[in-house]
Amino acid sequence: MMLDPRTTDATDTTDATDATDATDATDTTSAPGPAVPAGPVAAGAGADGAGGRTPVPPRSDDTATTADEVAALVLAVPGVVSLHPGRFGEVATYLPGRRVAGVKLNEHVAEVHVVLAHGEAIQAAAQAIHAVVAAVVQVPVQVFVEDLATA
Repeated sequence: MMLDPRTTDATDTTDATDATDATDATDTTSAPGPAVPAGPVAAGAGADGAGGRTPVPPRSDDTATTADEVAALVLAVPGVVSLHPGRFGEVATYLPGRRVAGVKLNEHVAEVHVVLAHGEAIQAAAQAIHAVVAAVVQVPVQVFVEDLATA
């Protein structure tokens, strides 16, 4: 096929651009892309000079107060027998020198893991727990019914 020299073939230009884009997508040495959310550290400007991350400051006393308040409110909900620490004890808000088991608070979510009395309406209890916790935290609330206790 012969092309008119006064025009460019859009298909050829697109193919060249696509090939460049594919190379850029797999090239790990190109310019940095969008920031990836960090776990326990916040993305920083590289204050350490190596482009590293800046540690998140330790939790304040507000977290301890809120975790204790959430635990007390949840235990006051009718039908709640206890808070549940998770299969391996991993569900907790970790504080200096102690932890609040069954309540996991962080900047993204509030998790509450409970044991309910057998025969209790599970959905109604979970909704009541959700309502009391949502009143004291500013993040989404997740309620987990881990077990049912018999008399």
